[in-house]
Amino acid sequence: MTASLTGGADAAPICARALWFPEAGACEIRDEAIAAPGEGEVLVRMLYSGISRGTEALVFHGKVPVSEEQRMRGPHMGGDFPFPVKYGYAAVGEVVDGCDELSGKSVFCLHPHQDRFVVAKGMVTALPEALPARRAVLAANMETALNIVWDAGVQPGDRVAVFGAGVVGSLVAFLSRQIVGTETLLIDRDPGRRDLASSLGLAFADSNAVDGEFDILINASGAAAALGDALEHAGQEARIVEASWHGDRVVGLPLGGAFHSKRLSIVSSQVGAIPAARRARWDFARRLAKALDLLCDDRLDALISGETAFDTLATSYPDILSDPHTLCHRIRY
Repeated sequence: MTASLTGGADAAPICARALWFPEAGACEIRDEAIAAPGEGEVLVRMLYSGISRGTEALVFHGKVPVSEEQRMRGPHMGGDFPFPVKYGYAAVGEVVDGCDELSGKSVFCLHPHQDRFVVAKGMVTALPEALPARRAVLAANMETALNIVWDAGVQPGDRVAVFGAGVVGSLVAFLSRQIVGTETLLIDRDPGRRDLASSLGLAFADSNAVDGEFDILINASGAAAALGDALEHAGQEARIVEASWHGDRVVGLPLGGAFHSKRLSIVSSQVGAIPAARRARWDFARRLAKALDLLCDDRLDALISGETAFDTLATSYPDILSDPHTLCHRIRY
């Protein structure tokens, strides 16, 4: 189908294809008709999208708690929780119509897996010239990691433990290590993640071989057991940050022992809000722009663990989510 891209009420609709979850554990690519861009809108042709394995697995399996359904909605999500739903938030594309100043530029947008889409111009962010589009699929993860470091309050000289060498945990450790004087340790139960840590310039320990106490401990593993390990290795009045989202799972914590005598603090971190101490100066646009700048490091390509063509995504998607070795899986359009 050939679409007019001039916008307006008489413009022919544009045919797009998107990944949908019709029910728990199932996915399919559906054709959609989208309106041509109107005033203040842009048409984006997708180049790449990234699968955020932890969150998307919860959505795919229908594990979003009813209490969190509204907060979990993505800005361009289709359908409703639990199903059918179109979900995702790591889209990198090229603006092909609707805004002369952005025409031909590569942009990032919080959008599901879809080959073409129309959004308000203010919802896309142009990539820095030094950032390849193929790596920009990590933008949402980097934005989350930056927010976690802010919530953790990492200071020069701190000894920092990050549990979980997935994408977010690795990015948190990557940022923490660059704060002068910090000693940052990336911890994972999979010893195979040692090579990943090394490629990022990070110290690594198997979760069974952690030694000593830490000032800041961050759980980005998605596992309750790691949060228990963090409590065990927390120093006096240490700060523990729970950055994992457990969906509808109930998590038990060992709050006996020295938890009270050490006066430990457990706080949550969630990317949906900027920490209070920064809100007067930082908004979401500034935070995303900084996240994109922070991705201009070739070492971060190590966090892309695979690539799949969009045309085959419906078949491959369940296996991508279930593979414990998946980091950020990139979709090519």
